[in-house]
Amino acid sequence: MTMYQRSFSLLSPENSLLFVVDVQERLMPTINKGDTVIFNTRRLLDSARLLTIPIIISEQYPKGLGVTVKEITPAIPQTTPIIAKKSFSICAVEEIQKEFEKYPVSKIVLCGVETHVCILQSAFDLLTMGKEVILVVDAVGSRFPIDNEIAIRRLESSGVTLITAESVLFEWCGTSEHPQFKNISQLAKEKTGHSEQGAGI
Repeated sequence: MTMYQRSFSLLSPENSLLFVVDVQERLMPTINKGDTVIFNTRRLLDSARLLTIPIIISEQYPKGLGVTVKEITPAIPQTTPIIAKKSFSICAVEEIQKEFEKYPVSKIVLCGVETHVCILQSAFDLLTMGKEVILVVDAVGSRFPIDNEIAIRRLESSGVTLITAESVLFEWCGTSEHPQFKNISQLAKEKTGHSEQGAGI
């Protein structure tokens, strides 16, 4: 009988790191469908916490843009590094580079804002580092839909993998026999007022 070999294209707790980019107090009210971005980011964080997947969070100039929004902070494990930055790319920050070295995973799951600025520049730099970038399209956003749409199209054409938050949850879980399956399934069943096309597509 042929042994089952899971595809290397699929996410797992062993091959993934969740990076939440700049989901901050003074940014999110300006983001198109920002509530959807926050909702799905929180679900990703809850799932990563349940499955002990490493998480890193960045804050762009928090003195001016505020800290991470309170809607997602309860889902952030206490050990999660929250790193301030001024560069648009997360990869330009030495402290973040050191965090990456702690977790030699192949896939970086990206969510946050803004898609056409910090997300895009971070994604291209991650590709240059040899990482596979997994962009959660219903957990990223920009102020204007056109910026979000074109950034996603550009990233996809450059080799970034597009995915939805719910798909991430179930790929990380892998099987209905997983001890956390019921909790993951409950996260997937949660509802918000987002459109079928996600945060900004």
